[in-house]
Amino acid sequence: MSEHQSPTEHSADLLYSKAEHIATITFNRPERQNTISGPMLSKLCDYLLEADADNEVRAIVISGSGKFFCAGLDLRGSDITNNLSESKRSPATLDLRNTPPTILHNIDTPTIAAINGSAAGYGMDLALGCDMRIMADTAKLAAAFTARGVVPESGGTWILPRLIGWAKASEIIFTGKTLTAAESLAMGLVSKIVNNNEVGAAADEMAQAVAGRAPLAVQASKRMMRMGMNETFNDHVHHVFLQLLPLFQSEDFKEGMASFMEKRPPKFEGR
Repeated sequence: MSEHQSPTEHSADLLYSKAEHIATITFNRPERQNTISGPMLSKLCDYLLEADADNEVRAIVISGSGKFFCAGLDLRGSDITNNLSESKRSPATLDLRNTPPTILHNIDTPTIAAINGSAAGYGMDLALGCDMRIMADTAKLAAAFTARGVVPESGGTWILPRLIGWAKASEIIFTGKTLTAAESLAMGLVSKIVNNNEVGAAADEMAQAVAGRAPLAVQASKRMMRMGMNETFNDHVHHVFLQLLPLFQSEDFKEGMASFMEKRPPKFEGR
């Protein structure tokens, strides 16, 4: 990411940094294609919640080190699959509320996937779970779930049909298809394709554009978009109006109007 970023916290396999209102989470297991272990899942949840609770953070970028974004869950001697396959608990007792895909969906801070390399399985779903995606021209999205005898367990069966429609989602999921960057762009799965060495800069540019807007309004917009996916138009308009009222009372609204009238860039404080 940006040269101005300095790590504020990190573990060996997952890095977290914050600078200029942007939090960056980086998968850091290049020797294992950035596959995710059980401890990494827990730490990823912690980092996402930490960033969302930080008033200084206005956008979150997720990326990988080396040649891969994330090649999915670490299945070799994995504590993840062993715990699930050996568990005698019923599905009703499994806590799925505090998992990375669920947290990604529910947090109000905008998220950007900087897909620097191939994203497979769980890694693909994590990328699709972000609000926006920048993809390297050499990267691929691999829906390898059915080839491994599982379903897209991390939100793909909910997200993909909503992004590209039932028929195309069915083709990709049922056949375990791998998509090139060009195919991903054509389907609208990513916002932009850039050269492999420009992914970080492009994601930073997008994150800075988000961070430069009124954070309360941006977060409210994301909440409204999320709610709108599961409610009628009339209900949605009502909820948007209720959300608009407190924004009219915010300092950011006053600053937005003042900067417009004075023809200067706004300086939003998130209050």
